[in-house]
Formats: sequence, C-alpha cells, structure tokens
Amino acid sequence: MSKTIPLRRLVPGLIVGPASWLGPYIVAVSLFLPALLQEIDAENKIELLALFSTCGMIVASISNMVAGYLSDRTYSRYGQRTPWIIGGAAAFMLAMVLASTAKSVAFLLLAWMLGQIALNFIVAPMVAWLDSAPEEGKGTASSAYGGLGMALGNNGFSIFGAMFLGQFRLGFIIFGVITLIGTLLAVYIVKEPSNLEDKNKLDSNKPVRKEKESLRSILKIFPAWHIGRDYYLALIGKIFQGIGNFAIVGYFLYIMTDFMGKDTSGAQTSIQIVNMIMLIFGIAMGFLAGPISDKYKILKYPVALSTILLAIGALSIYFLRNDMSIWIYGFTAGLGMGIWNSLDNLLNLKVIPDKNQVAFFLGVYNLGNTLTQAFAPIIAAFVIKQFDFSAIFLVSFTFALLGGICILSIRTVKR
Repeated sequence: MSKTIPLRRLVPGLIVGPASWLGPYIVAVSLFLPALLQEIDAENKIELLALFSTCGMIVASISNMVAGYLSDRTYSRYGQRTPWIIGGAAAFMLAMVLASTAKSVAFLLLAWMLGQIALNFIVAPMVAWLDSAPEEGKGTASSAYGGLGMALGNNGFSIFGAMFLGQFRLGFIIFGVITLIGTLLAVYIVKEPSNLEDKNKLDSNKPVRKEKESLRSILKIFPAWHIGRDYYLALIGKIFQGIGNFAIVGYFLYIMTDFMGKDTSGAQTSIQIVNMIMLIFGIAMGFLAGPISDKYKILKYPVALSTILLAIGALSIYFLRNDMSIWIYGFTAGLGMGIWNSLDNLLNLKVIPDKNQVAFFLGVYNLGNTLTQAFAPIIAAFVIKQFDFSAIFLVSFTFALLGGICILSIRTVKR
C-alpha cells in the first residue's frame, strides 16, 4: 500500500507532473511528428502516421504494464515511484533529441519507440501517486492530476507548441527538456517518502523458499470478468472515449490544412485558439469537478456526460465545416475533456480490483491514453482512405458515445 502524502505537497506535484509529460508528448504526436513525416515522405504521411501509431501501441502496452508491475515492487529511500519517474523522463528527453535529428523514417521510428517506452515509465508510476492522497482528499487529488495537470498538458502546451510548427526539429528538443525539468520539479515537490521499512517487514515475514514467478502467475493478476467487470468497463469506456478524442486531435494539423484548406499560418492560429478555449474549460473543471463530485456524491454520471459533449463537438465539425464549427468543438470538447480528465482516474480507483496492485492497474487503465493515441490514427487513416476527411468526425462521434454507454453500465458506482 502507498504511504499517505499531504495534499499540500501532492496536489501541486500532480499538476506539474502530468503536465510535464503529457504536454510535450501531445505536441510531439499531434504537431511535430506529422510535420516531420510530411518533410521526410509527404506522399505517404497518413499511412506512416498510422504505422507509428501501431508500433507505438504495441511498445506502450508492454512497457506500461511492466513499469506498473516493477513500480509496485520497488523499495528505495525515494519511495516506489520516484526512481522510475526520473529515469523515464531522462530517457524521454533523449528520445526527443534523437527524433529531432531524424533524416529517415526508420531512424525516426526507432527514436519514437524509445520515447514510447520512456513515457510509460513516467506515466504508470506517477498516476499511482493518486493512491497516496488522504482518503477524504482523493477527489481533489484526481482533479489536480486530470483536470488541471492534464488540461495544461493537453491544451496549454499545444498553444505554445504551435509556435514551433516552422521549427519543429527544435521543438522536439525544447519539449524534451521541458519534460525532464518539469518531472524533476514534480518529484521534488511531492517528496515521496522512503518505503525501505516496508521491505524490511516483508523480508522478515516472507517464506524461506519463494516460488518462481512465471508468465502464467503474472497474468493471474488480471481478475476474471465477473470479478473485475466494472474495472474492465471503465477501461473499455476510456479506450472508446479516447479514440473519439484522438481521431480528431491526432489529425488536427491535417484537418486544418487538407480539410479546411488553411495555410501554415492559418492552421497555427486555429490550433492556438481552439486549444485556448479547451484550456480554459479544462482548468475550470479542474477546480470544480472534483469538489462537486465529493460534495454531491456523483461520479459516474458526469463522466458519462463528458463523452456525450465530445460527440456533439465532433458532429459540429461534420455538419458546419467552417471556423464556427471549430470554436463549437473547442467549447464542447473542452468542457467534456475537462470533466473527464478531472474524474476518470477517481472512477477507476473506485472500481480497481486489487488495492495491492495500484500502480499496475492504474497503469493498465492509463493505457487508455496510449492505446487510443495508437488506435485512433489507424482507424482515421482507414476511413480517410476509404471515404474522406469528413468520415473521421462520424468515427469520433460513434466511439465517444459508446464510451459513455460503457461508463453508464458500471454497477458498483451508483451515480
């Protein structure tokens, strides 16, 4: 079990930390990577983006579970999570520097895969900090992590990152450095306590002969459906919601240029404006959603509502196809993502099947972020190829709605 950390340290750390890894990654995956692929191989850029997403999905899925599994079993004077978080941040910065020098698709893919591994060694341990919050403050901690930290990461950094569209190679380096500095700052603020005493107790109580772990024994961590039903529904809902989100976000640059017909300057302005709108609502929900959920004891319904708002935003672009539709999308998706990011990790904590495997199960749950950023471009590339750009908005609508249905189907969280 994680040691309790006071909210005065945990909350600012849970704002700075996720913003520091998510922001640079979102900027890289939605702006810098598409721009670099366009420079290296413009003719095949859509298919290549899908390839990078597929490979990233495989690597991220494995590394996320491994990171969570190792983190749960780590004992150090700096706690369970901190060593892995710092190591992941340093490796991610190195990967971004390598990506900035890429002249070929193969080298860029190698650097990107290193970045995917490193990122998940930040994500899986860091989200487990939520379990260190005092019981009465878990809603506040969840809002800090998702509502404020992830809002800054998802949208705040994109406003800044859009300024580097003309210098995206430099952008890779700058945002890689930001990840390392921000992560170190978060670790310093949180000051995770040592858990060496727990190891000493464990050593004194463990049997003389320890059974060797096998792949089968590790896979037993996952409970059967009838035991982990609500956890699996929350995970599936997160994946569907994420596909609905990233089907648009992952191709936002191409939507602005190829679908809306904007030049680089016009695309940059539109990206900055929509992300500013989403940032405002994201921050607002970060302050409001958690405390409201705690006060009125509602959790499942607002999380489900957030997916519906995302679906409405996608339909606005499909039907209107002008600048006004982009602002509507910014409003509805910003409000929806603000609510979702503030409360979805708290919802997962409520349905987690084993409290002794918090980092592992939260890490798997956070694969919903990584997997969707992988699946969404693949699905989007397919429908663009078969139909046209407008089809991805229907894909976004459908998956967001399905995600909401999964959340509403959870039984142990009543409302």
